[in-house]
Amino acid sequence: MSQPSPRLRTLAVLPAVVLAGMAVLTGCSDPGAQAASGDSTTAAANGVVYNSSPEQNRIRAEKDAALVAEVPAAIAKDGKLTVGTTAGSVPLSFYATDNKTPVGSELDLAQLVADKLGLELDVQVTAWENWPLKTQSGDLEVVFSNVGINADRVKLFDFSTYRAAYMAFEAKSTSSYDIKGSDDISGLKISVGSGTNQEKILLAWNKELVAKGKAPAELQYYSSDADTILALGSGRTDVNITPYPSAVYRTNTRDDLKIVGKVNAGWPNETLVAATTLKDNGLAPAITDALNAVIKDGSYGKVLARWGLSEEALPAAETINEANYKAGAK
Repeated sequence: MSQPSPRLRTLAVLPAVVLAGMAVLTGCSDPGAQAASGDSTTAAANGVVYNSSPEQNRIRAEKDAALVAEVPAAIAKDGKLTVGTTAGSVPLSFYATDNKTPVGSELDLAQLVADKLGLELDVQVTAWENWPLKTQSGDLEVVFSNVGINADRVKLFDFSTYRAAYMAFEAKSTSSYDIKGSDDISGLKISVGSGTNQEKILLAWNKELVAKGKAPAELQYYSSDADTILALGSGRTDVNITPYPSAVYRTNTRDDLKIVGKVNAGWPNETLVAATTLKDNGLAPAITDALNAVIKDGSYGKVLARWGLSEEALPAAETINEANYKAGAK
């Protein structure tokens, strides 16, 4: 059995000032890289056959002249839509079996948007902590990487919504956990990605537990999903909190894990996953219209079904910015 990652650290409670600082620009994505299986396809219990090969044969959309005209000239001039992604979680965004080609549902949706806007898809993989600065600098024109909307981000970015945003608690299939709130994690060892929305939730829940005089959860940080799952299987960790699509994937492709809880990524409010663009650069409305076009023509639904994410589909995309953002609203 492998030993814990040298980057593992443990904490029980953080001071309120640290908690508040971590709330800024926290994310939905799990930044730990998760390698796909060496096999190019994986048949899952939910009926999905996941394709992790570099040859994706992506679902495509037709260019729409009216949408092409909506793209700001500064972005359209090179003929490319430069998309940032973190390649961190199956089936959202991850490296194919060649260990160099980024694939997944996020990139399939980005492809549909690029097609509708008449632009070539240019995918750039970046670390989770780097996408905000790269978007502000113009290196990235849009980010498709399970980014959730929150009050801090709307001050810097505009959003085009495209998927529901949930986190799942996963545990060994033999466990009896049923996690609905802070009381249910008291005393548990929980693995979580650093700088993510799921970490923000756990820190807030620990604060609630301490206020009640109950034992907080012990948060554990690993350098990759592989290390996290090994720790879960060996009993070093009781529960893992991760983006819901990743937990669904694992639940349906292996028999030793199950989902034992689900929480909105914006807890205590609600949020959505959205394509993220620089504030006021004019690209978000075009992306929103492109998303609504692929929702209408059915290609959006086909992409989500292809990756087992149909239950997270939205009936329509919406542009969210600082002016119209309301915390807690879908």
